[in-house]
Amino acid sequence: MKIDPATRERLRVMFIAKNALWDGELHPEDGNHALYHREMREILTGLGLNLTLADRFEVLFDAPEVDFVFPLLNRAGFFNSEMLCPLLCERLGIPYLGASPILRGLSDDKHLAKRAARDAGVPTAPWAIYRRGAPIGSDQHPQAERYVIKPNASSASWGVRDASDWAGIRAAIDEVHDLGHDALVEPFVSGSDVEVPVITMGDPVILPMMIFRQADPDHLRTYYEKRDLVDRSQKYSLDPYEQGKTMDTIADYTRKLWNEYRPFDYGRFEFRVNEETGEVTFLEVNLNCNLWSQKVFGRAAQLAGWTQEELIETILAEAFRRYGLND
Repeated sequence: MKIDPATRERLRVMFIAKNALWDGELHPEDGNHALYHREMREILTGLGLNLTLADRFEVLFDAPEVDFVFPLLNRAGFFNSEMLCPLLCERLGIPYLGASPILRGLSDDKHLAKRAARDAGVPTAPWAIYRRGAPIGSDQHPQAERYVIKPNASSASWGVRDASDWAGIRAAIDEVHDLGHDALVEPFVSGSDVEVPVITMGDPVILPMMIFRQADPDHLRTYYEKRDLVDRSQKYSLDPYEQGKTMDTIADYTRKLWNEYRPFDYGRFEFRVNEETGEVTFLEVNLNCNLWSQKVFGRAAQLAGWTQEELIETILAEAFRRYGLND
């Protein structure tokens, strides 16, 4: 999909991201996320949009002179920060890319996303949620030999831990609470993550699936690996996923899930797949997810025969259409 020339010239678009003004290489804390934001800025500029750049929420406290917001200011350092940009846009009545605040909250809250999956008939590992300030009981979590404990609203495996007994689980819950987050506990599921990138072109469309194939299916991937802050080249690779029957199962599960989140413009649905047994388990949904050319969406677009610029223009053009902003 293309943005027509008149719309391209008329619409005033704000790109807001933590590293929207970044001109360096890897960020010491955000790693390759800074490169992603820099690339996005360069693509939006190259598309010839009437572009404004911002890297802080305060620009949306008062009404800026823009017609549309492209919000990537996620994980902004406080609890549930992912919802603030769309909330501020709703307050001002400014159209924006991505799902509404309540849908962002549903997808970012892993506990609620797993409940939605279960209600849709999509298998997910049993779990327990430990909210900050609520009672913590040793009888709440499912039984397993190994557990994953993670911030309930984290991204890129930030804050993820594992444990094998209640003492370890309890210590990890306390650590996650000390980070300012609720804690989710679930059994560790062996396998590799299959990523399903979805965009909407009227209706949702599944782009080619990708797999983070792990050399060791029992390895717990970390934030530092996902952000390229440590060498992970020997641990896993990002490859096209082309396992026919299992692909069909994953696509069916994704279609069962996506109606819960529409309209969302773009998102990534994640499943853990045991390649030996074929077992598929839902992990999470990431709306307004990473669109970087070196990650899932960019690689999937290449497999579909699109350039990175065509991917971004298509996502934006559909959002403009949805809001009636096209000429």
